[in-house]
Amino acid sequence: MSIHRVLIANRGEIAVRIERACAEYGVESVAVYSDQDAEALHVRNADVAYPLDGTALSDTYLNGDTLLRVAAESGADAIHPGYGFLSENASFARAVREAGLVWIGPSPETIELLGDKISAHALAKRVGAPLVPSSDGSVSSPEEVVDFAREAGLPIVIKATAGGGGMGMRTAHTMAEIPQAFTEARHEAQAAFGNGVCFTERFLEHPRHIEVQVVGDRPGHVVVIGTRDCSLQRRGQKLVEEAPAPFLTPDQVDEVTGAARRICEAAGYTSAGTVEFLLGDDGHFSFMEVNARIQVEHGVTEQTAGIDLVRQQLLVADGRPLDVQETPAPTGHALEFRIIAEDPGRGFVPEPGTVTRVEFPGGPGVRVDSGVQTGSAVPPDYDSLMAKIVVSADDRQAAIRRARRALNELVVEGVGQIVPLYRRLLEDSAFTAPTGRLGISTTWLEAECAWIDSLRPGLGNEEVPEAPLRTWVEVDGVRHRLGVPARVAALLSHPQSLGMPQSPERTDAVATPGAVRAPMPGTLSSWRYPDGALVQEGETVALLEAMKLESPVAAPCTGVLRITRPAGAPCRGGDVLGRVETSAGSESGDIDSGSPIGIQNREGD
Repeated sequence: MSIHRVLIANRGEIAVRIERACAEYGVESVAVYSDQDAEALHVRNADVAYPLDGTALSDTYLNGDTLLRVAAESGADAIHPGYGFLSENASFARAVREAGLVWIGPSPETIELLGDKISAHALAKRVGAPLVPSSDGSVSSPEEVVDFAREAGLPIVIKATAGGGGMGMRTAHTMAEIPQAFTEARHEAQAAFGNGVCFTERFLEHPRHIEVQVVGDRPGHVVVIGTRDCSLQRRGQKLVEEAPAPFLTPDQVDEVTGAARRICEAAGYTSAGTVEFLLGDDGHFSFMEVNARIQVEHGVTEQTAGIDLVRQQLLVADGRPLDVQETPAPTGHALEFRIIAEDPGRGFVPEPGTVTRVEFPGGPGVRVDSGVQTGSAVPPDYDSLMAKIVVSADDRQAAIRRARRALNELVVEGVGQIVPLYRRLLEDSAFTAPTGRLGISTTWLEAECAWIDSLRPGLGNEEVPEAPLRTWVEVDGVRHRLGVPARVAALLSHPQSLGMPQSPERTDAVATPGAVRAPMPGTLSSWRYPDGALVQEGETVALLEAMKLESPVAAPCTGVLRITRPAGAPCRGGDVLGRVETSAGSESGDIDSGSPIGIQNREGD
């Protein structure tokens, strides 16, 4: 064994998952943490933890130089990137190898090839994988997208060439929607991945989302582990996954797994990865992308295949062969439910805060992968995933019954309440159908489930603990760095203070007619209209970024928009971002034509 200590360049539940795999593999784990994560579960579970001083992603989990420095200081000889952050950054993977460390993942060359959706599609076409019509390379303007739509037909989807997870993706069903969709896709892609380049392709209406899990231990040798269905989504991001993908014919399984194997063999793929496809109403597949990393939903495949996928990553990185050399026959069925800090009763608004109480289910066939416990902070700076509940049983119907029991045992308080949605989902015949074709698609939840609106809004709070106070102390003449939790620091400096005071803006937001308020904590990503524009009630006037998602902020009434907070500014839920003056209040103001801010004005946001 050549690997002895692994630095995990990630946070939350995936960091905990990797720490456990390292312990069972017999190597030590090194955690890293931002100021917001100083008391996080992954920090406590690691063999040793190092701070990434700061709160901005560019200073912490996205700072490759800092991560390499910590690896050197900690004596780590390998780096596991998890998912998200720098996991599919070829430059970082290459820098890790150049520093003499082991990169636990596919090669930088493979990441470059498959991480760019344009080159990945070209490879898929070359090996005969199924594809829908797409643009010939990237698109740099709405006009190019319009030209493509005229040739390929509507609807179309605009996608970021980098990253994944539904971010940097917008759909247009009419020509008039294309300029706004193009702008928003580029903006979100730039914010999420640091790369705003996009391409476009024909959009499949009401498709299923089918995945193939693969592992490879040497170039040209790829083993398919199994299939998954990840169709149940909101805003293009997954909520529930299951394995194996149900209601596929044997021929369909052969087609999709064969295409996945050919793509990865041609790419020289090693380590764990996922090939994603859409399955149209007509029964035809279309290749989407390759995620060159471990995925959030890997647990459902582990439960049915009997394979520890993170262990396979460690084996490959250590120069050893995989535990499995051919596709295992799936055993039973598994369902995974992402426990996220979002409130479906309020339109899936992210609700970060403090987990005031959590009680996870147990018993036969129930697995919990969690990054939180009672008292944990869920900061607004990261995505909303807190934990995953994976249930497995002999067949799909038994797994559904077990899921009902497990989710009835689950208690999460203090943050957004997604659990009521899952409980209701497990009573919907479209999802629980015992035979035939799965009655859901990637748009089913938001388009057809009117019962979501009847879910009682959650009881989450929006007060997130501040970053710890950092200072220095001397012990026996040696200087040591000391981090004091924010709550303790507040009590030491202001004993009478028991919490964060309400900001004047939050109070003003309730009292001011026409106030444009932040629906949640986050960062004001951009304004859709300039100051002085005439806007209509219910129209989106701004975008707020929270937990790696952009959410619309609507005008409360018709009138003239007055901006009081600039794009890029942080805010709490309820903060006033601007106001809309009705005609009576805007007689002395200049009224703009009401045109949305142009692309040129938004590129630098």
